[in-house]
Amino acid sequence: LSPVTGGVDTEGRIVVSTYPDRAKATNLRRDPRASVLVLSDEWNDAWVQVDGTAEVLDMPSQEAEDGLVEYFRCISGEHPDWEEYRQAMRTQGKSLVRITPERWGPVATGGFPADRMPS
Repeated sequence: LSPVTGGVDTEGRIVVSTYPDRAKATNLRRDPRASVLVLSDEWNDAWVQVDGTAEVLDMPSQEAEDGLVEYFRCISGEHPDWEEYRQAMRTQGKSLVRITPERWGPVATGGFPADRMPS
């Protein structure tokens, strides 16, 4: 596993931006089974594991480019210059990982056990 910033696209898939030669992309091309650990904003709060099937889309395909635009939107909202963003993705040769969730859970909580909380 590796820490990533991910989002959820309009079809409910987990989306992650990467480069085509990174281990995650290489491994997912070989075996598309993927697991993602989704953390809460707070360290001691709930988390969940999501398992599913991944696909890796590479630039310069139009599907990868459009997917990277949607990825940016679900993470950060609107870009001030979409053509500039698209050109940067083409120049950098980015890839998009899309994971279709198949199962998840359980929602777990972290932190100290109640009987060991610091006073």
